[in-house]
Amino acid sequence: MTSAIPTQPTLQAPRGARITVLISVVLPPLALITVMWLAWGTGFGILDLSLFAGMYLICGLGITIGFHRYFSHKSFECPRWVKWMLGITGSMACQGDLYWWCAVHRTHHQHSDEADDPHSPHVGSGGRLRRFIYSHFGWLFRIEQPDQQRYVPDLKADRDLQIISKLFPFWVFLSLLIPTVLGGVLSGSWFGALTGFLWGGLVRIFFEHHVTWSVNSVCHIWGAQPYDSHDHSRNNAIVGVLALGEGWHNNHHAFPTSARHGLAWWQFDSSWIIIKMMSMVGMARALKTPSPERMAKSTNKAVIDESGH
Repeated sequence: MTSAIPTQPTLQAPRGARITVLISVVLPPLALITVMWLAWGTGFGILDLSLFAGMYLICGLGITIGFHRYFSHKSFECPRWVKWMLGITGSMACQGDLYWWCAVHRTHHQHSDEADDPHSPHVGSGGRLRRFIYSHFGWLFRIEQPDQQRYVPDLKADRDLQIISKLFPFWVFLSLLIPTVLGGVLSGSWFGALTGFLWGGLVRIFFEHHVTWSVNSVCHIWGAQPYDSHDHSRNNAIVGVLALGEGWHNNHHAFPTSARHGLAWWQFDSSWIIIKMMSMVGMARALKTPSPERMAKSTNKAVIDESGH
């Protein structure tokens, strides 16, 4: 594995930003331990699970459909109000502001599994475990950051996105406030507000983070490579389901502008299903998908040779 020195221009991350990353990585696991301790004594109810699932889907789809397929790759078009909705819900996933997230992702695609890839498990020094941990979440503590003016100038020029990005701390606060208020109101107790905050807020963030990070780490190590994507990206069915369709990562790297990642009929892609539903009611249009001819041309020749077809 290469340990080449990155060549792309980088900027220094503010100290405050690194402290925020540390809190966002450490606090959710502590919340998970807390709910496990509470569940040991009092259990947990359907309200807790509903708040967890509801916030997981809302914020998760904000990332997969919004930050990823729409803002980063322009895989479909949508009305202005839908753009706002996707920007806000993606921000509520607490994975960084819109500009930073998309800049990191576009950098990843431009340098996938090369020296300048922000989070590849195949780059850098150390053993496999060390590189895996780095690609999973260790890269978040890097001092160097991608140049947003270089990678997301189109997004930086959008006045709506300037507002959404600037208000990122508020959207994070809102993502914690909503389950807290709902938990308190629907249970009629302060304890319900606490468990709502934990389950729909911090525990949800814990699982959402690690599932997203698994796309960067797991899906570049384990899984199938049906397409020649010129990197180590893999299709991983488990991550595919948990990450709302993002785990069909080799498909995505082969056809990055496709709104559909689960290209085979059996590759469940809940984000694509939602996008299709959005298109039926005027919330999305001009959906991009690869043609059968392009898919056939990009088929991994090694897979064909091994199968004999």
